[in-house]
Amino acid sequence: MLSFLLRQARFFTTVNHLRNLPATPQPEIAFAGRSNAGKSTAINILCHQKRLAFASKTPGRTQHINYFSVGPEAAPVGYLVDLPGYGYAEVPGAAKEHWQRLLSTYLQSRAQLRGMILLMDARRPLTELDQIMVDWFAPTGKPIHALFTKCDKLTRQEITNALRATKKSFAEYKDAGFRGELSVQLFSALKRTGLEEAHELIESWLIPEEANENAAEDTAE
Repeated sequence: MLSFLLRQARFFTTVNHLRNLPATPQPEIAFAGRSNAGKSTAINILCHQKRLAFASKTPGRTQHINYFSVGPEAAPVGYLVDLPGYGYAEVPGAAKEHWQRLLSTYLQSRAQLRGMILLMDARRPLTELDQIMVDWFAPTGKPIHALFTKCDKLTRQEITNALRATKKSFAEYKDAGFRGELSVQLFSALKRTGLEEAHELIESWLIPEEANENAAEDTAE
């Protein structure tokens, strides 16, 4: 099961320039989100670890792409790719430009990328910067799955309204020609909400159903 594989996740490498992206053929899943959306916390919870991904003490200052291998160390099944957080006002202009080039080019050109997990604070979903990330990724036709983090801080009605508004925006993207799948779920690191759903989705991206079926057939033989 992938939840077991995620328990084996470990730091692999850090990249600050596109030329240094690893020449690994395994599938990758990108994690993107605003600097205060709880991205590092979500990665740690999903991987059942406490200090796998680190949140910068100064939000928005982490400028690197961090790779975490998933599965056995000698034969990883894929990689979780932690992208730099965005949207922190105090970040210098030059750093912002660097991030934009790094993120947009990686998202649009990385062949190994299977999809993007977009983390959004449930209290402020689909901000203008989140929409820019969707726009960058749209030409690839690959799926985007949004995690509504910190949903435990909202009332049931507020959650309903936020989900409805986001699903409406996603439907507008589809009407405008977005070819990939767009989905959203609730996620809370504090309450452990949405862990199983997120695990299943990551598994389906890293290990496609047909691969699982082939493995089952090989075992049966």
